[in-house]
Amino acid sequence: MILVTGATGTIGSELLRQLVASGIPALGMTRRELPGFVRADFEDPDSLRKAIEAVDTVFLLSAPGPRVPEHDQAMVAATVDSSVKKIVKLSAIGTMPGSWHDAGERAVRESGLAWTILRPTGFASNVLRWLPAIRAGQPIPNQTGDGQHAFVDPRDVAAVAAAALVSPDHDGQTYTLTGPELLSVPDQVAVMSDVLGQVLRVVDVPLEVYAEQLRAAGLDEAFVSVAVRGAELVRDGGEQTVTKDVEQVLGRPAGTFRAWVESNRAAFA
Repeated sequence: MILVTGATGTIGSELLRQLVASGIPALGMTRRELPGFVRADFEDPDSLRKAIEAVDTVFLLSAPGPRVPEHDQAMVAATVDSSVKKIVKLSAIGTMPGSWHDAGERAVRESGLAWTILRPTGFASNVLRWLPAIRAGQPIPNQTGDGQHAFVDPRDVAAVAAAALVSPDHDGQTYTLTGPELLSVPDQVAVMSDVLGQVLRVVDVPLEVYAEQLRAAGLDEAFVSVAVRGAELVRDGGEQTVTKDVEQVLGRPAGTFRAWVESNRAAFA
């Protein structure tokens, strides 16, 4: 039995769908009471221990933010003297000492369990956040200039996670999951314009303006700082990483951004 945390999010929901479609026993964990899901909270150790009863494998996904280390460590602690034998953790590309995922990665590696670490790049599906601007006929905001990024299809991330969860072949591995091509925001918008058959425009957003927009949206300063640093890194060309890890695990090339847009065309209607 596999427990999928973050089961209603982009990766968790797709992973759960793929596992169930393959006939693999799996449960989804959420903080809210939802039919068919296990209710548990990373900040409630008793609920975590109850959630992993009769579970032998855990997909560990903590929502981005400064609480990631605590949440990851709480799940690892809950597995002590449990039936859990393996953890597959969703981390992030470029994880380094002091970053949100660093302590969680170390906790997983030092847990004494079988483990796999997945470090995906930005998701192709992140462009869905542009929907309000697109529907309002407004230009798409661009915080990263001409900086390029190898956006990954979330379905590929979920498929790699599923492979790691069910096979020992990936134990002890850290995979950096990217798409097959480097694209800037203007490149993405050009692809979307072509696929969707409409002219989409881009407007550059200075990083200081981006920071104020995040604060106005109610995000705390720790999140604002990380988001701005990430945008600056891409803008300056520091995120031009392309790997073959998706292909290595799945035996096929990673999906392209164009393919993701084409298969999700209805979302932009």
